[in-house]
Amino acid sequence: MGAVKTKRMPRAVREQQMLDAAVRIFGQRGYMAASMDEIAELAGVSKPLVYLYLNSKEDLFTACIRREAGALTQAVRAGVRAGLPADRQLWDGLQAFFAHTADHPDGWSVLHLQARTHGESFAAEVSAMREEIVAFVTQLIAEAARAAHRDPDLPEREVAGLAEALVGAAESLAAWANATDGVTAGEAASTLMNFAWSGLGNLMQGRPWVPPQG
Repeated sequence: MGAVKTKRMPRAVREQQMLDAAVRIFGQRGYMAASMDEIAELAGVSKPLVYLYLNSKEDLFTACIRREAGALTQAVRAGVRAGLPADRQLWDGLQAFFAHTADHPDGWSVLHLQARTHGESFAAEVSAMREEIVAFVTQLIAEAARAAHRDPDLPEREVAGLAEALVGAAESLAAWANATDGVTAGEAASTLMNFAWSGLGNLMQGRPWVPPQG
Protein backbone atom coordinates (compact mmCIF):
# COMPACT_ATOMS: atom_id res chain seq x y z
CA MET A 1 0.00 0.00 0.00
CA GLY A 2 1.42 3.39 -0.97
CA ALA A 3 1.67 6.37 1.33
CA VAL A 4 -1.63 8.04 2.09
CA LYS A 5 -1.92 11.46 0.52
CA THR A 6 -3.46 14.10 2.72
CA LYS A 7 -4.98 17.46 1.98
CA ARG A 8 -3.82 20.45 3.95
CA MET A 9 -6.29 21.46 6.64
CA PRO A 10 -6.13 23.10 10.08
CA ARG A 11 -4.41 20.96 12.70
CA ALA A 12 -7.47 20.99 14.99
CA VAL A 13 -9.69 19.70 12.20
CA ARG A 14 -7.21 17.00 11.23
CA GLU A 15 -6.84 15.93 14.87
CA GLN A 16 -10.60 15.55 15.29
CA GLN A 17 -10.65 13.48 12.11
CA MET A 18 -8.05 11.17 13.65
CA LEU A 19 -9.98 10.97 16.91
CA ASP A 20 -13.17 10.10 15.02
CA ALA A 21 -11.37 7.21 13.35
CA ALA A 22 -9.72 6.11 16.58
CA VAL A 23 -12.98 6.06 18.54
CA ARG A 24 -14.55 3.92 15.85
CA ILE A 25 -11.67 1.44 15.79
CA PHE A 26 -11.19 1.30 19.56
CA GLY A 27 -14.92 1.01 20.14
CA GLN A 28 -15.47 -1.78 17.64
CA ARG A 29 -12.22 -3.76 17.89
CA GLY A 30 -11.07 -3.01 21.42
CA TYR A 31 -7.94 -1.28 22.62
CA MET A 32 -5.58 -4.25 22.32
CA ALA A 33 -6.75 -5.35 18.86
CA ALA A 34 -6.82 -1.85 17.38
CA SER A 35 -3.83 -0.88 15.28
CA MET A 36 -2.44 2.53 14.41
CA ASP A 37 -2.36 1.42 10.78
CA GLU A 38 -6.12 0.87 10.79
CA ILE A 39 -6.75 4.19 12.48
CA ALA A 40 -4.54 6.09 10.05
CA GLU A 41 -6.17 4.41 7.04
CA LEU A 42 -9.69 5.17 8.27
CA ALA A 43 -8.72 8.78 9.00
CA GLY A 44 -7.18 9.10 5.54
CA VAL A 45 -3.76 10.10 6.84
CA SER A 46 -0.34 8.52 7.19
CA LYS A 47 0.59 6.63 10.34
CA PRO A 48 3.58 8.94 10.98
CA LEU A 49 1.17 11.88 11.00
CA VAL A 50 -0.96 10.20 13.67
CA TYR A 51 2.15 9.76 15.80
CA LEU A 52 3.22 13.34 15.11
CA TYR A 53 -0.12 14.70 16.33
CA LEU A 54 -0.90 12.27 19.15
CA ASN A 55 2.46 10.75 20.13
CA SER A 56 1.49 7.13 20.87
CA LYS A 57 -1.35 4.65 20.95
CA GLU A 58 -1.75 5.26 24.69
CA ASP A 59 -1.94 9.03 24.24
CA LEU A 60 -4.38 8.63 21.37
CA PHE A 61 -6.63 6.42 23.47
CA THR A 62 -6.47 8.88 26.38
CA ALA A 63 -7.45 11.70 24.02
CA CYS A 64 -10.41 9.63 22.83
CA ILE A 65 -11.55 8.98 26.39
CA ARG A 66 -11.34 12.65 27.32
CA ARG A 67 -13.21 13.77 24.24
CA GLU A 68 -15.99 11.23 24.59
CA ALA A 69 -16.32 11.82 28.34
CA GLY A 70 -16.56 15.56 27.83
CA ALA A 71 -19.16 15.15 25.11
CA LEU A 72 -21.30 12.86 27.27
CA THR A 73 -21.27 15.07 30.36
CA GLN A 74 -21.98 18.13 28.21
CA ALA A 75 -24.93 16.36 26.56
CA VAL A 76 -26.43 15.44 29.94
CA ARG A 77 -26.02 18.94 31.37
CA ALA A 78 -27.38 20.55 28.21
CA GLY A 79 -30.45 18.34 28.39
CA VAL A 80 -31.43 19.53 31.86
CA ARG A 81 -33.24 22.84 32.43
CA ALA A 82 -32.77 24.48 35.80
CA GLY A 83 -35.86 25.45 37.77
CA LEU A 84 -37.90 22.36 36.95
CA PRO A 85 -38.85 19.77 39.61
CA ALA A 86 -36.08 17.33 40.43
CA ASP A 87 -37.86 14.36 38.85
CA ARG A 88 -38.30 16.29 35.58
CA GLN A 89 -34.64 17.32 35.61
CA LEU A 90 -33.60 13.72 36.14
CA TRP A 91 -35.96 12.54 33.38
CA ASP A 92 -34.52 15.08 30.94
CA GLY A 93 -30.98 14.17 31.97
CA LEU A 94 -31.61 10.46 31.51
CA GLN A 95 -33.13 11.02 28.08
CA ALA A 96 -30.08 13.06 27.09
CA PHE A 97 -27.76 10.36 28.47
CA PHE A 98 -29.45 7.49 26.65
CA ALA A 99 -29.82 9.48 23.43
CA HIS A 100 -26.12 10.32 23.43
CA THR A 101 -24.96 6.78 24.19
CA ALA A 102 -27.28 5.44 21.48
CA ASP A 103 -26.05 7.99 18.92
CA HIS A 104 -22.40 7.34 19.82
CA PRO A 105 -22.15 3.59 20.48
CA ASP A 106 -18.43 3.44 19.74
CA GLY A 107 -17.76 6.30 22.13
CA TRP A 108 -19.82 4.59 24.82
CA SER A 109 -17.90 1.35 24.23
CA VAL A 110 -14.64 3.24 24.72
CA LEU A 111 -15.87 4.70 28.01
CA HIS A 112 -17.88 1.83 29.46
CA LEU A 113 -15.85 -1.17 28.31
CA GLN A 114 -12.41 -0.40 26.94
CA ALA A 115 -11.15 2.34 29.26
CA ARG A 116 -12.11 0.45 32.39
CA THR A 117 -10.27 -2.72 31.51
CA HIS A 118 -6.97 -1.59 30.00
CA GLY A 119 -5.05 0.22 32.66
CA GLU A 120 -5.40 2.34 35.76
CA SER A 121 -4.67 5.63 34.00
CA PHE A 122 -7.45 5.00 31.47
CA ALA A 123 -9.88 3.96 34.18
CA ALA A 124 -9.06 7.12 36.14
CA GLU A 125 -10.13 9.28 33.18
CA VAL A 126 -13.54 7.60 33.12
CA SER A 127 -13.85 7.79 36.91
CA ALA A 128 -13.48 11.56 36.73
CA MET A 129 -16.41 11.76 34.29
CA ARG A 130 -18.48 9.41 36.42
CA GLU A 131 -17.83 11.42 39.57
CA GLU A 132 -19.13 14.53 37.85
CA ILE A 133 -22.36 12.79 36.82
CA VAL A 134 -22.80 11.23 40.29
CA ALA A 135 -22.38 14.68 41.88
CA PHE A 136 -25.06 16.04 39.56
CA VAL A 137 -27.50 13.24 40.47
CA THR A 138 -26.68 13.63 44.16
CA GLN A 139 -27.68 17.27 43.97
CA LEU A 140 -31.00 16.37 42.30
CA ILE A 141 -31.84 13.82 45.00
CA ALA A 142 -30.96 16.27 47.77
CA GLU A 143 -33.15 18.94 46.14
CA ALA A 144 -36.03 16.48 45.84
CA ALA A 145 -35.74 15.66 49.53
CA ARG A 146 -35.88 19.35 50.42
CA ALA A 147 -38.84 19.94 48.12
CA ALA A 148 -40.82 17.09 49.71
CA HIS A 149 -40.89 18.92 53.08
CA ARG A 150 -40.98 15.59 54.87
CA ASP A 151 -37.39 14.49 55.15
CA PRO A 152 -35.38 17.49 53.97
CA ASP A 153 -32.25 16.20 55.64
CA LEU A 154 -31.66 12.74 54.23
CA PRO A 155 -28.30 11.51 55.53
CA GLU A 156 -25.50 12.54 53.19
CA ARG A 157 -24.28 8.96 52.97
CA GLU A 158 -27.72 7.73 51.92
CA VAL A 159 -28.05 10.39 49.23
CA ALA A 160 -24.58 9.51 47.90
CA GLY A 161 -25.47 5.81 47.84
CA LEU A 162 -28.71 6.46 45.98
CA ALA A 163 -26.87 8.54 43.37
CA GLU A 164 -24.23 5.84 42.88
CA ALA A 165 -26.91 3.19 42.45
CA LEU A 166 -28.83 5.29 39.94
CA VAL A 167 -25.77 6.08 37.82
CA GLY A 168 -24.67 2.44 37.90
CA ALA A 169 -28.11 1.36 36.72
CA ALA A 170 -28.00 3.92 33.91
CA GLU A 171 -24.62 2.65 32.74
CA SER A 172 -25.78 -0.96 32.66
CA LEU A 173 -29.05 -0.06 30.97
CA ALA A 174 -27.24 1.95 28.28
CA ALA A 175 -25.05 -1.07 27.48
CA TRP A 176 -28.15 -3.28 27.27
CA ALA A 177 -30.09 -0.76 25.16
CA ASN A 178 -27.23 -0.44 22.67
CA ALA A 179 -27.11 -4.22 22.31
CA THR A 180 -30.89 -4.62 21.95
CA ASP A 181 -32.65 -3.71 18.71
CA GLY A 182 -35.47 -1.21 18.88
CA VAL A 183 -34.88 0.25 22.36
CA THR A 184 -35.23 4.04 22.19
CA ALA A 185 -33.68 6.60 24.51
CA GLY A 186 -37.13 7.46 25.82
CA GLU A 187 -37.89 3.82 26.60
CA ALA A 188 -34.61 3.36 28.44
CA ALA A 189 -35.14 6.55 30.43
CA SER A 190 -38.70 5.54 31.28
CA THR A 191 -37.55 2.11 32.43
CA LEU A 192 -35.03 3.62 34.81
CA MET A 193 -37.45 6.25 36.11
CA ASN A 194 -40.01 3.53 36.86
CA PHE A 195 -37.38 1.37 38.48
CA ALA A 196 -35.61 4.03 40.52
CA TRP A 197 -37.59 7.24 40.88
CA SER A 198 -40.81 5.54 41.95
CA GLY A 199 -38.89 4.14 44.89
CA LEU A 200 -37.25 7.47 45.53
CA GLY A 201 -40.67 9.10 45.46
CA ASN A 202 -41.86 6.83 48.24
CA LEU A 203 -38.74 7.64 50.21
CA MET A 204 -39.33 11.36 49.80
CA GLN A 205 -42.89 10.91 51.07
CA GLY A 206 -41.68 9.17 54.20
CA ARG A 207 -42.47 5.63 53.02
CA PRO A 208 -39.08 3.89 52.88
CA TRP A 209 -38.81 0.15 52.45
CA VAL A 210 -37.97 -1.50 55.78
CA PRO A 211 -36.27 -4.90 56.06
CA PRO A 212 -38.48 -7.61 57.61
CA GLN A 213 -37.88 -8.47 61.24
CA GLY A 214 -36.33 -11.78 62.14
